[in-house]
Amino acid sequence: MAPPPPPPPPAAQVLRTRYAGRLPASLDHLTGPVHGAVELPLHVAWSGLRTYDLDRPRQRMSLYRTVLAEGQHDDIVALLNRDLLLAQWPVLRTLISRHVCRVWEDAFPQLARHAPAAA
Repeated sequence: MAPPPPPPPPAAQVLRTRYAGRLPASLDHLTGPVHGAVELPLHVAWSGLRTYDLDRPRQRMSLYRTVLAEGQHDDIVALLNRDLLLAQWPVLRTLISRHVCRVWEDAFPQLARHAPAAA
């Protein structure tokens, strides 16, 4: 009789692995636009708003939140900008899932340094 299969990994581990596989090698690879309108591809934003104005802070934050959660590697490097990500991170990290936040801060300690100290 064959041994039973191993149990599946915990959901948190699966999510972190999925998000980690999408990361750029460096924040310097994030060369997306800084101003103007950006239209997200359907595989990133399949319902609701798809075009965002980067010159409007709430829309910019929403675009970044969506791309971090739903974008693949190529979307992340093409749509996100290093300087905007760093500037928005203290607030953005509170709007994304803890799995996304942890993966990005573990990979890029400079993001954690931009985060406010825990209370």
